[in-house]
Amino acid sequence: MLTPAPTRSRDATATRSAILASAREAFARSGYDGAGVREIAGGAGVTAMMVNRYFGSKEALYAEVLDQIFGGPRILTEALIHAPDAARILAEAVVDMTAAGAPQLDGFVIPLRSASNPRALEIARDRIEANHQADVAGALTGPGARERAGLILAVVAGLQSMRQTVEISSLVDADRDELIRQLAGIFSGLIAG
Repeated sequence: MLTPAPTRSRDATATRSAILASAREAFARSGYDGAGVREIAGGAGVTAMMVNRYFGSKEALYAEVLDQIFGGPRILTEALIHAPDAARILAEAVVDMTAAGAPQLDGFVIPLRSASNPRALEIARDRIEANHQADVAGALTGPGARERAGLILAVVAGLQSMRQTVEISSLVDADRDELIRQLAGIFSGLIAG
């Protein structure tokens, strides 16, 4: 449960940011259905009425949290895709960000923990396709770019799931360099097409 934040003064930008931060934390911990508007409001130091005033609904707040996450910095950029060692750089980044003790990525955790709600799943799918998948597909060349972009995202999400959530020993205990080598081979084929 979130620790209630002190009551917030009237600064619209700060209030909005506090609500988004509290919602992101709540959705990451409990998923869409498990996170309540009152809990989110308490974590932001506002009332549930203020959350609804700023965002209109829990659904709209959820969508904005995902927009914020997916609009942030990305590992797989067009510049990286066109680098000669793109597959290795991507593999290193993915291996390091899924290492034991590394924080799980909210862009993975929130949709995963919200997948039981059909509307939340639809919102997440729309945001993923419109952001990460579209950007990666746009940077790839050759046939099947959209499908290859989806496969790259699936490999990243699958590795995070198996390494950080399920913690299968073959991935948790794997030699970092060997894991990077194997993963780079997969990414190389997907990037090159």
